[in-house]
Amino acid sequence: MKLVIGSDHGGFTLKESIRKHLAERSLEAEDYGTFSEDSVDYPDYALKVALAVAKGQFDGGILCCGTGIGVSIAANKVKGIRAAHVTDCFSAKYAKEHNDANIICLGGRITGPGLADMIVDQWLDSEFLGGRHARRIEKIAEIERKYLHGEEC
Repeated sequence: MKLVIGSDHGGFTLKESIRKHLAERSLEAEDYGTFSEDSVDYPDYALKVALAVAKGQFDGGILCCGTGIGVSIAANKVKGIRAAHVTDCFSAKYAKEHNDANIICLGGRITGPGLADMIVDQWLDSEFLGGRHARRIEKIAEIERKYLHGEEC
């Protein structure tokens, strides 16, 4: 699996920890930044990661900010992205199995590195179940086609 990872300053330390964990699993993860704890704007990094995933350059992405909420909101503005804010292993598993989440978002100020590694592992080791869940994903895509691009508001 080819992954991309990114963060703002609030998620930098957690991103670095996750990046090392991915390397220990022998997984390729391209780092789109940020590369320090200097203050930056999370939408910039969420957009970079989301566009790369949406264009098919990567199989999935991991985003970190202070809470994981901001990057989740920003990434979900990109067509084709299903970014799930996850704080536990159960949510990570179902984000993939039921929602086919192609990006997970974690909070550096709310999730420790050990738990983050377990969350990432759960997401990576789960597979989309399809079936009735595929029908629901298609409904999400229809909402996206209809409303994300301003056809109806």
